[in-house]
Amino acid sequence: MKIHADLSKRAAVDTSDLEWVPSPMAGVDRRMLERDGAEVARATSIVRYAAGSAFSAHTHDLGEEFLVLDGVFSDETADFPKGMYVRNPPGSRHVPSSGPGAVILVKLRQMDPEDDAFIRVNTLDPAAWQDGRPGETLLPLHVRPDEEVVMLHWSPDTQFDTQDFPAGAEYFVLEGRFKDADGTYDQGTWLRLPPGSRQTISTDTGAHVWRKTGHLDR
Repeated sequence: MKIHADLSKRAAVDTSDLEWVPSPMAGVDRRMLERDGAEVARATSIVRYAAGSAFSAHTHDLGEEFLVLDGVFSDETADFPKGMYVRNPPGSRHVPSSGPGAVILVKLRQMDPEDDAFIRVNTLDPAAWQDGRPGETLLPLHVRPDEEVVMLHWSPDTQFDTQDFPAGAEYFVLEGRFKDADGTYDQGTWLRLPPGSRQTISTDTGAHVWRKTGHLDR
C-alpha cells in the first residue's frame, strides 16, 4: 500500500475528511496519512482505540513515536494521558491498550537504527516551555544532529521570517490555524514539506502545532 509515499513531494491532509479504517485488532481504527508497505510499513496515522481495546504484543524494528491527542493510551510501562509525547526506539516491544479509549498521532519505522532513546514528555506542563522567536513559545521533545521534534505555540497575528528546511519538515495542527504560500492549515491538518523546501508562516488566530524536521532525506 502506498499513500503519500513519495517523500520528495509535498502532502497536506485534513484528517477530519478521512474515513476510519479498521486495523487487524477489533476496536482499533486508523486514518492513514502516509504509508509505504502492508501491515508492517513506514507509516504516519491517526489511530483510535475504543474503550477497553488492545493490540497484540509487537516489536518496533525501526521505532515508534506518538502524541496522545485524546483519552489515555497505555502499555505495560505506563498510562499516557492526553498531551504525552512518547518515543519507543528501534527494537522496543510493548502491548498497547486503552481503558477509557484514546486517539493518538503515531509514526512507525521512521527512526535512525542507532537512536536508542526512550522519551516521555508531558507537553501540557507549562514549566517545560521556553521562549522562541517573537510571538512563539516552544517545547523541545527530541533533538539529534539529524532530527528535531518540537511543540510550537504561536500567538495570533504573527508572521515569521522565511525558513529553509534542507531535510524537510512535517506538521500536525493541534489548535488554531496557520498558512504559508501554498495553503491554510486548520486544526487536524497534517502537512509534509519535502527536502529543500522554503516556508514563510503566518497565523491570524494563533496556532499550536507539533513539528518534526530533518528526517525526510534518509
